[in-house]
Amino acid sequence: MHIKDLDLNLLVVFDALLRERSVTRAAQDVGLTQGAMSHALNRLRAFFDDPLFVKTTDGMTPTPRGEQLGTTVSEVIAAIRQNVVAEARFDPLTAQRTFVLCMTDMGELVFLPPLIRRLRKLAPHCTLRSVQVPLEQIESMLSSGEADLALGSIHAAPEGLFQQQLFMHSFVTLVSVRNRKVGKTLTRAQFEAMPQIVVSLTGRASAAYDNAFDAYGIKRNVYLTTPHFLAVPHLIDAHPDLIATVPLELGTVFSKLGTVKVVPPPVPLPPFALRQHWHSRFNTDPANVWLRHLIKETFERYPLVSEQ
Repeated sequence: MHIKDLDLNLLVVFDALLRERSVTRAAQDVGLTQGAMSHALNRLRAFFDDPLFVKTTDGMTPTPRGEQLGTTVSEVIAAIRQNVVAEARFDPLTAQRTFVLCMTDMGELVFLPPLIRRLRKLAPHCTLRSVQVPLEQIESMLSSGEADLALGSIHAAPEGLFQQQLFMHSFVTLVSVRNRKVGKTLTRAQFEAMPQIVVSLTGRASAAYDNAFDAYGIKRNVYLTTPHFLAVPHLIDAHPDLIATVPLELGTVFSKLGTVKVVPPPVPLPPFALRQHWHSRFNTDPANVWLRHLIKETFERYPLVSEQ
């Protein structure tokens, strides 16, 4: 006997007969007509040179040879269902896995609260892990499968990454509530003179920010460059002469702390797109596809932010 001579679909038929002990019910179970099921049983009998199942008062009873094969066939079918078929689809209600997302601390504040709410409802046995990695390592993290998605603004996405826009965000400037020199607006002269905090994952001032300010001929007085958004309101509270320009969503969260207030920048800044990025290797991976759809649905109605 050679496995190439065996139609592996016949093992599904064998497993159904073993469970149902009826040609009619087994046919219904695998979606065959009764005639097709009988034909499949005859092919099994010919291959194994044994009746395999005989009709008795208890239904189609396996022969000793059928009983012997039954244990192995059941184990094979169970393994295929659990390890092959299950991997070909993703059932969020039963899946147990951890989704890993590359994002900044700002991304955690913006993305995680609504995402956690939906994930708990739709995929109750799945969990999340957020990681912050240098931009130059994101492609390798996604390529290797160490991370599922990268969320945020990656202005020059590496080759091999797909991307999808989620929503646009604009910018506001944070000022200490104890800074009496600044009211509801910030003049250009004040903006240029006041020492500023700039958030940059690379440790350098953002080229995108620079280009926007350069277009207006504005020169910023950058005092501190940091990769951490969460440090900004605390630093401004400790040093009320400092200011920082951040995405509106983040400014809204920070203003609730009561230590900083939000004012519009002295010049209009172009909005930036927040996107999700994934590697081409996982473009058709069922779990990755499901997660991307969930994130897109969660944030596609995210209100378009504007200066207030």
